[in-house]
Amino acid sequence: MTQHPVEKTPVTLLGLGTMGSALARAWLAAGHPLTVWNRTPARAAALAAEGARAAGSAAEAVAANSLIVLCLLDDTSVDEVLAGTDLTGRDLVDLTTGTPARARARAEWARERGARYLDGGIMAVPPMIGVPEAGGYVFYSGSRDLFERHRETLAVPAGTTYVGEDAGFAALHDVALLSAMYGMFAGAAHAFALIRKEDIDPASLAPLLADWLVAMAPAVHRTAEQLRSGDYTQGVVSPLAMQVAGTPTFLSTAEQQGVSPELLSPYFALMRRRLAEGSSAEDLTGVIDLLAR
Repeated sequence: MTQHPVEKTPVTLLGLGTMGSALARAWLAAGHPLTVWNRTPARAAALAAEGARAAGSAAEAVAANSLIVLCLLDDTSVDEVLAGTDLTGRDLVDLTTGTPARARARAEWARERGARYLDGGIMAVPPMIGVPEAGGYVFYSGSRDLFERHRETLAVPAGTTYVGEDAGFAALHDVALLSAMYGMFAGAAHAFALIRKEDIDPASLAPLLADWLVAMAPAVHRTAEQLRSGDYTQGVVSPLAMQVAGTPTFLSTAEQQGVSPELLSPYFALMRRRLAEGSSAEDLTGVIDLLAR
């Protein structure tokens, strides 16, 4: 019996920065016909040498295929690149980093121009693209039908996680996770600052710190359940009153070590506010309500 190769979905990719180039090479490696365009032609030329078709303009690239992936600098760049381009019948997948409000506005903008729209938030760095074992993935939100239609193609560079019909949800999930990441980095920065002037090798603290953060991470599940139930005393291990009572020790230690408390003080202030108006027996979850007001 004659075997017929499965035809791979053609893709147009606009934007060939470090991330865009990594996406392009993943699709090329998987055998997808790829049309590329970039404001700096040299980057498109490099990919053309690897099998991509380099379009002379963004409009030409868009006209080449139905699936259009955007990986540009910012939302202004998207406006500039797609200005005057016929998007009728096209499937736009925007991986440009932005806000939830921007994604919702872009979805409406696409609809008015006869295009379907998915927004994406990339949870990976370029070296993770095209490497399944690296664990990178992309949040997608918008039309579920559109996501399902292109799921296999979108899964080539990185895993896919669909988070809802609201086009803003991918960006919201992206920023939520990255905000938590920066909070973790802030805590780690404070920890290293505390030992900076001591005869303690940072390399000896690093594994202890990493293991501790991993051990504490599952607490987010308890927080989620408390938010869902509204009972902030559910499963409490260290009540708010006890934790607030311990904060002067952290601030005094920072002062003694010559370390600014500016990364800790705002959170401790929220803890004190919640204690003043909430239950001393509850968890730290009430701080979220102070932030979300």
